[in-house]
Amino acid sequence: MEKFTISLDWTANTNHTGFYVAKAKGFYTELGLEVRIDTPDMDNYSRTPAKKVELGQADMALCPFESVVSYRTKNKAFDAVAIATIFQEDVSAIASLASSGIQCPSDLDGKVYASYKARYEDEIVRQMIKNNGGRGDFKIVYPEKLGIWETILKSKSDATWIFRNWEGIQAENEGIDLNLFKMADYGIPYGYSPIVFASEKEVTERKDAYTRFLEATKKGYLFAQENPAEAVKCFAPFVAKQDKNIDLVQSQKCSSPFYGTAENWGILEKQKVAQYLDWLLDNKLEEQPFAVKDLVFFGLL
Repeated sequence: MEKFTISLDWTANTNHTGFYVAKAKGFYTELGLEVRIDTPDMDNYSRTPAKKVELGQADMALCPFESVVSYRTKNKAFDAVAIATIFQEDVSAIASLASSGIQCPSDLDGKVYASYKARYEDEIVRQMIKNNGGRGDFKIVYPEKLGIWETILKSKSDATWIFRNWEGIQAENEGIDLNLFKMADYGIPYGYSPIVFASEKEVTERKDAYTRFLEATKKGYLFAQENPAEAVKCFAPFVAKQDKNIDLVQSQKCSSPFYGTAENWGILEKQKVAQYLDWLLDNKLEEQPFAVKDLVFFGLL
């Protein structure tokens, strides 16, 4: 059995369904793989998933695409590559309580934004505000990552970045009205998130094993599309206590259309990646131009 550890970007949720399904249904085992799923609550997010890959504590991580750029451009560069995407479309948004009176991004001027401290996050939000006619002048706070959603609910911040298919469903289930601002609606060609992050060297040396891993994972996500209730049973036992009130089947049904199809699950389109990289350069968030092939490992799917 070839062993793999994947470090997830958050506590178990719908975005991770395919991994849990592939493990529970034996899809990994069938292809000669023994897979361990690591979640950040195991160490209170003391290290990011990408950092664990760099340190050799995990073989893969789930993280935003910008993590690949970040690790490629830091002083001591790491050979990060994206090998698959979970969603074919962006399912995230900037969220605020409807009761806050924040009706559009420009209303965030002078407000408090709870940030995950991701590479371009704060500047993306600033640009959204500017694109909507605002000044981009807001206060940024950095709460503990696993408690950021709570800052909105407890009025300790005015907005944060969420997944519409998770916190969005949670808010709906609790009768909390949100205003959601999607990147694409405000001129931000946001890329893929989350993606499967790995070392180019490791993928090259173990290409067959990584290919099998993605094959089994793809099977898990496609199973979830056809069998949402059965898929939920595979990851429900691992859902964090604070998320137990989420209608997991509703969340799964919301997520499934964005996984893609048997033909394109996991595939990052070169043009879409290039558009995002160009946007980073045009807005001076990056100085070094990158070729898509330097950041995405094609040919595994």
